Amino acid sequence: MENKFDVIIIGAGPGGIFCAYELMDKNEHLKILVVEKGRSIEKRNCPKRTTKQCVGCKPCSITTGFAGAGAFSDGKLSLSPDVGGNLPAILGYEETLALIRESDAVYLKFGADQNVYGADKEKEIREIRKAAINANLKLIECPIRHLGTEEGYKIYSKLQSHLEEKGVTLLFETMVEQILVEDGRAVGIATDKGETYYAGEIVSAVGREGADWFKHKCVELGIETVPGTVDIGVRVEVRDEVMQYLNENLYEAKLVLYAPTFDDKVRTFCTNPSGEVATEYYEGGLAVVNGHAYKAKDYKTNNTNFAILVSKNFTKPFKTPIAYGKQIAQLSNMLCGGKIMVQTFGDFKKGRRTTEERLCRNNLIPTLKDAVPGDLSLVFPHRIMVDIQEMLEALDKVTPGIASDETLLYGVEVKFYSNRVVVDRDFETSLKGLRAIGDGAGVTRGLQQASANGISVARSILKEMEG
Repeated sequence: MENKFDVIIIGAGPGGIFCAYELMDKNEHLKILVVEKGRSIEKRNCPKRTTKQCVGCKPCSITTGFAGAGAFSDGKLSLSPDVGGNLPAILGYEETLALIRESDAVYLKFGADQNVYGADKEKEIREIRKAAINANLKLIECPIRHLGTEEGYKIYSKLQSHLEEKGVTLLFETMVEQILVEDGRAVGIATDKGETYYAGEIVSAVGREGADWFKHKCVELGIETVPGTVDIGVRVEVRDEVMQYLNENLYEAKLVLYAPTFDDKVRTFCTNPSGEVATEYYEGGLAVVNGHAYKAKDYKTNNTNFAILVSKNFTKPFKTPIAYGKQIAQLSNMLCGGKIMVQTFGDFKKGRRTTEERLCRNNLIPTLKDAVPGDLSLVFPHRIMVDIQEMLEALDKVTPGIASDETLLYGVEVKFYSNRVVVDRDFETSLKGLRAIGDGAGVTRGLQQASANGISVARSILKEMEG
């Protein structure tokens, strides 16, 4: 393979995909290299889906590979700039909205569902908002396009084929070991295969799984960063009937509480109607909880799951929020033999461990079959425990039944997007020649803004080339 390219993109998640897509769409003569530590999409396969047991694949096919964690996620596209990242603060609200619409049009072109949840439910949303206000919750209105876990996989498969047909070089199962610098400018990369590649423009488009890797690169290269936010919490599972009104009218109800006791920001995130709770494995075998929902009726369950996340901002001298989140998840892993812990809300309030016997008499059947009954108070700081309980009690006023003793809480859910890299409007870092986008840079927090971010940085690169 020739080692000189116009653009090198590190990471084949939504940000990297849409960056490559936009570059080739505007200039098909460009030479683009995308380097991805995981597998191509057709080779991504999680044995746990059939065996129900993780076999420790390296790299993990759920979090790495073409399309990143998005390939096997629930695939919800948030169509509002108010949700999913910091693009409005960098580009402005109107420009971000325009980019979201453009990236949405690409998803539609490759087969996304035309239906948008929350676009035509004004009366119902007013009722939900009123109930939320009465519970001191803020409802963030955000139309949602739901790809579905299996449909998202198909859409990203088509996008991979499209990029290959356009001549983009996709290098899989390859780790970037070094970002090469000459005269104060990023000029290339060195991989774990002993190969070096050079380009006039380098884009770091790693996702949450790569956030820690990029943090270390920033320290190594002196790239300017600021301490960010870490989101820590649980995945909640209830019967569909409990969430039916919210699910039917909003699909994903985005609700925010400033908890009464500590004034921490607590929010709901990633709702999966008729879905299943799942485990994600990060580098080093770290197990964290997530959730999915499928379009196909054969894969639907009777339960809805969603996350409750507590946002924590840290001040000097602390500057390792990613490590903090990992420590909490590792503590849970240690207690559960590398698996996910589950506790009923009744036991959570009483401060006692959930047992197999009590879990078996629950009406609510866990969808994560290898979750280990336990006591979350041995994992979370007291403050986070209080925040979670206050959030569930507030949500119960909007949709009664959420705060039932039988409600299941799985831990730990952590979002590793807290390494916030300082970038300008063109997403260039303090190291010339290196741009940073997506969740791993702390710029975005979801599929749609990451995709929009890819389009935006591609246009900045094209403008630079033309200049």
